[in-house]
Amino acid sequence: MICSTALLYAMKRWKIISFTVGEPWASDSGSLVPFRTILQTLPLSLSYLLYMLASMESVRGVNVPMYTTLRRTTVVFTMTMEYLLTRQKYSFPIFGSVALIVFGAFVAGAHDLSFDAYGYAIVFVANITTAIYLATIARVGKSSGLNSFGLMWCNGLVCGPILLLWTFIRGDLQSTINFPYLYSPGFQIVMLSSCIMAFFLNYSIFLNTTLNSAVTQTMCGNLKDLFTVGLGWILFGGLPFDLLNVIGQVLGFLGSGLYAYCKLKGK
Repeated sequence: MICSTALLYAMKRWKIISFTVGEPWASDSGSLVPFRTILQTLPLSLSYLLYMLASMESVRGVNVPMYTTLRRTTVVFTMTMEYLLTRQKYSFPIFGSVALIVFGAFVAGAHDLSFDAYGYAIVFVANITTAIYLATIARVGKSSGLNSFGLMWCNGLVCGPILLLWTFIRGDLQSTINFPYLYSPGFQIVMLSSCIMAFFLNYSIFLNTTLNSAVTQTMCGNLKDLFTVGLGWILFGGLPFDLLNVIGQVLGFLGSGLYAYCKLKGK
């Protein structure tokens, strides 16, 4: 969060980026974001905190391949949330692609030998918070007049102090200070690289969600799952090879491809 906020501040001061829609990137405006606008983004910050905490907890309860499989059902929650907030409706081919993804998820998990009710429940809670988070990005992005950089800036200003206080209360901050490799150059390089990649990941999520929709962002996440599942099997294991699981993964990938085709064709 600190890395992201620092990068945004530097790029804004160097007139590389702007925080509002329609503002020239080389604008001489010395202001960043008014306090009133920051207050408008509070729902986004709250939904981000819920999304992050639920996601971090959910990945511990199940193995990586099944976590990815269950997370694919997020698209159903996202479509529901978009309808409730913006009355967004989708065509029959879009519903068909979503149904194919969800069906593939259940096929893939039919023979999961590592079933854990608590783990599965937390994953579905993470799905709900993800749907709320993405729908809030789309809604706040349109109502606040901020672009993706502006939304990230406000989110960092609100969430940064809250997370710092939370880590101090929980003892995580002290554990980090006592980490034996904290000052190791190798660890610091990897940590900094992770922060920079997280910055670009968050920017991609904000940009894709505001330009397209929350459902489109969820679908883009599904498209990369084929590689995530493959790496999960190879590197971490925890899930025996199962033909149904492979079929389910392929169905989910086909569903994501169908959605992309429908969007490109404007259907």
